[in-house]
Amino acid sequence: MIKLSIITINYNNASGLKKTLESIACQRFSDYEQIIIDGGSTDESVKIIQNYSQTTKQQLIWVSELDNGVYNAQNKGIQRASGEYCLFLNSEDYLINEQVLDLVFEKEITEDIIYGNLVVISKNTKIGTCKGKNHITFLDIYSSLIKHQASFIKRDLFIKYGFYDENLKIVADWAFFFKVIGFHNISLKYVDIDIACFDNNGISNNNPELCKKERQLILDQYLPAIMQEDFILLQKYKGVRLIDQSRWGKFLFRVLAKILKILH
Repeated sequence: MIKLSIITINYNNASGLKKTLESIACQRFSDYEQIIIDGGSTDESVKIIQNYSQTTKQQLIWVSELDNGVYNAQNKGIQRASGEYCLFLNSEDYLINEQVLDLVFEKEITEDIIYGNLVVISKNTKIGTCKGKNHITFLDIYSSLIKHQASFIKRDLFIKYGFYDENLKIVADWAFFFKVIGFHNISLKYVDIDIACFDNNGISNNNPELCKKERQLILDQYLPAIMQEDFILLQKYKGVRLIDQSRWGKFLFRVLAKILKILH
């Protein structure tokens, strides 16, 4: 079995697809296959894929056909994958440098999900980095701490717990993490490495109301109403946990409490 299946979906984004494929082609790591699911593009995308197929030394599987959306296309990729792990790197996303996969897989890893950091790009400018951490909580999962562009997911998890929910338009990857990490005893490993760059101008960032609606559907599916009230309260005060974990945070919090007590 090969170690990694890199799944790329694309629709009429030839320039973004080229950027993605170039970042994969230069990797020093070679134990991977490339799967491209194109949604029947009418631009230069298919030509780019055909040219790529003639130059790549790795196994390449690709199709160009109509699909029923992002998650239908990603599920098609999973169905065609044979790697132990899957990485979803869609057109416009790209790996941070040529050695990043080597760094992730340089040591033997067995965890169900390995995740790193995601660099966020807007208008070709870096605007921030979404960093992971070693110990995560349920609120971290809800807050999308784990980014699918920077995550290596064991393919067996999809077989065991189900593929992406194609009824969701925006948050099916988040819902998958919410389900398998929050409610099943799977293993996680954080690597403090910038894995990939992600363009911040996608549908999830431009449609916050739909994103909120779909997340609530998942909460309704997995959390009873009596738990949701507590969950909302925890989410509101999650910043207190950050203070509690910091020595200086605790100190400043105590000083502020004494000042408020004196004033009252």
